[in-house]
Amino acid sequence: MMNNAVRLREALTTKPFVTTIEFNPPKGTDVSKVMTLAREIVGMVDGVNVTDNTAAVLRAGSISLCRLLYEIGHDPVMQITCRDRNRLAIQSDILSAHLLGIRNLLCLTGDYPTVGDHKDAKPVYDIDSIQMLKIVAGMNQGYDMNGNNLRGVTDLYVGAAMTPDMEPRGLAQTKFETKVNAGAQFVQTQAIFDAVRFNEFMSFARQFKIKVIAGIILLRSAKMARFLNENIPGLSVPQDMIDELDSASEDKACDVGIDLAVRTINAIRDSCDGVHLMTITAIDQLPELIKRADLR
Repeated sequence: MMNNAVRLREALTTKPFVTTIEFNPPKGTDVSKVMTLAREIVGMVDGVNVTDNTAAVLRAGSISLCRLLYEIGHDPVMQITCRDRNRLAIQSDILSAHLLGIRNLLCLTGDYPTVGDHKDAKPVYDIDSIQMLKIVAGMNQGYDMNGNNLRGVTDLYVGAAMTPDMEPRGLAQTKFETKVNAGAQFVQTQAIFDAVRFNEFMSFARQFKIKVIAGIILLRSAKMARFLNENIPGLSVPQDMIDELDSASEDKACDVGIDLAVRTINAIRDSCDGVHLMTITAIDQLPELIKRADLR
């Protein structure tokens, strides 16, 4: 079918603030829940990221769900990790994405297999995310990683991930600049909880001609916040947020989480180019979060 969606690339150029969201493909073949919600929010968001075996947990491939989302009118962002593929497979998947109408890639290194559900899987890491950014830049110009000419070039809008809260502070800035120089056209950050610190990082980032989309995670409970602090490098949920979640009843905690997300969005809205909403397993809360944050 014809897809008339405004591309994320265009939205980041013409709109003052964009909204992207994130879907996990199913661990299986039943995509009904994701697709039902996806149909409801066509036109409400500027891009839909599809994860690639996130947290090293087996799921359906990103490229398959990206195509399904494209067919109903979304502009998908295909995440692609270095963990599971060598350079041949990565380049093949990049070409395949273009052939399927996918025009956005987010290049990631990928979590180590030991954190996931196939702990004996052998990691590949033939190349890293910086090299992948350079590969995409080359394919957009008509050649592969080894300089061989392509019969038909790609036209891909390529992004990188960043952790602004990385310590030491200078390391985050160095990694950001390295990814810009490698060809990143947009950056999507890890979840932001400290708006002041993020805005300080953006003062540095604005030296470069690159779009920055800030990651926002919906905290559903204090237990979830503590889990993130204990298990996800680069994430630090402040104690005052945890206390606020702790004080809410079980049936109201997710509502408090939405309030926290809205506050963060409002605090960073003037310093970046958009937000990327991550609701993990609470995807049914996306419409409410979009509404309360005035992101439509």
